[in-house]
Amino acid sequence: MAKNLQDTTTLQNGVKMPWFGLGVFKVEEGPELENAVKVAIKHGYRSIDTAAIYGNEEGVGRGIREGLEEAGISREELFVTSKVWNADLGYESTIAAYETSLKKLGLDYLDLYLIHWPVEGKYKEAWRALETLYKEGRVKAIGVSNFHVHHLQTLLHDAEIKPMVNQVEFHPRLAQHEVRAFCKEQGIQFEAWSPLMQGELLDNSDLKEIADKYGKSIAQVILRWDLQNGVVTIPKSTKEHRIVENAAVFDFELTKEDMEKIDGLNQNHRVGPDPDNFDF
Repeated sequence: MAKNLQDTTTLQNGVKMPWFGLGVFKVEEGPELENAVKVAIKHGYRSIDTAAIYGNEEGVGRGIREGLEEAGISREELFVTSKVWNADLGYESTIAAYETSLKKLGLDYLDLYLIHWPVEGKYKEAWRALETLYKEGRVKAIGVSNFHVHHLQTLLHDAEIKPMVNQVEFHPRLAQHEVRAFCKEQGIQFEAWSPLMQGELLDNSDLKEIADKYGKSIAQVILRWDLQNGVVTIPKSTKEHRIVENAAVFDFELTKEDMEKIDGLNQNHRVGPDPDNFDF
C-alpha cells in the first residue's frame, strides 16, 4: 500500500512506477500546462502522463525540464508516459510515432509507452513495434490503454512480451471488475484515467458523507479508494492548490465498510467511449 507520493508499484519487468501521477488530458499547450507540470514536480509528483493525441507533448517537455531543474532532481527520478495514437498504429508507423513523441518531449527515452486504443486489425502490429523498442532498451516499459479482456487475450496469444500496464477509464461508477481481475491474474498493472469521472462525482452525497467523516474532499476519498484497490491513478489539474490537495491522500485510510460503500456506486457507466464501439 502506497505510503507517500513517491511510493511505487513494481511492474512485472522490475521497473518501478509511481502509484500517483499527474494527467494532462485536454490541457492545451501554453504557460498553464508548463506551470502545472512544474508545480506537480515541485510538490513531489514523480509521474507525468501525456499522449500524442493531446497535442501537448512539447509543453509537457518544457515543464519537465524546468521542473526537474527547479526541484534539483534528475530525469531518472521522473516516470514519463506517452501513447501512440490510432492513426499511427502499425509496425513502422508506431516506431516513427515514438521518435516523434521523444523529440517533442525533448527526452532520450520514455518510462512507459502505451497503445492508446485497441483498433481492430492494427494493435498487434503496433505491439510488435513496442516489443522492438523495449528489446532495444529505448523504452523502460510498454503497455496498453482501453483494452478489454478480449483485446488482452488476443494480444497475449501472439505477444512475446506481456503488457506491463493497462490504463483504462476507472472510477466509482465504472468499477471494471472483469478487466481488473484479468490484469491481476496476468500481472498487468491496472491504471485509472478519469479517476474523478471528469468531475461528475464531486457532488455525490454518498461520497460527501464519507469525505466529511475523514475531513477530506470527495476527490481525495476517490483517489484513496483507487490506491487501496491497488490502482495507479493520474488525476488531472492545472491549479496548484488542487494538485497539492489531490495528492494529500497518504495520511488516512478508508475502512473496509467505506471501501464497500464506494464499490456499491458502480453502474458500469462511462464518460469516455467504449473501446468496443469507438469510432476509430
